[in-house]
Amino acid sequence: MDKDLVFRQDDFIFSYRVAGILIHDNKILLQRPKNDVVYSIPGGHVSYGETSAQAFVREFFEEIKLDINIERLILFGENFWPWGNRPCHQISLYYLISMNDLTQIPLNGMFHAFDEIGGERINLDFCWIPLDDIDDIALYPTNITPYLLSIPTYPKHFVYRQD
Repeated sequence: MDKDLVFRQDDFIFSYRVAGILIHDNKILLQRPKNDVVYSIPGGHVSYGETSAQAFVREFFEEIKLDINIERLILFGENFWPWGNRPCHQISLYYLISMNDLTQIPLNGMFHAFDEIGGERINLDFCWIPLDDIDDIALYPTNITPYLLSIPTYPKHFVYRQD
């Protein structure tokens, strides 16, 4: 039984997602489906009965075998986008995270992993992108870039909404 908090209706989809902002050596770890050009913040769906923090630790370990520390919740996002042929309303929590062990994943370039959504395997590229270059890439959600660039200077919590 799939316990992810993703509800598919005839007319729409609702999704509850957590994602982690991991910055190392002035680079941010992003993911994208293999052979795609649009990046996103790594993460996954919360399952019924787990906290968002538990979901995030689980998702990172399942996908890339990385043990993480959750520093703090820093962003709340409410996004609307097409998922296949249906509109999706997504609630996303973005955590600032750090790595427990710097040897568990490559710290430069690209590496590969996969995820499963609804029984479908999705091959993923995980890429370290210099923060100075994120204005030059396609990143979803489309309005998150300024927040990522201001992480060291903004208050502990703030909210954004994509219209």
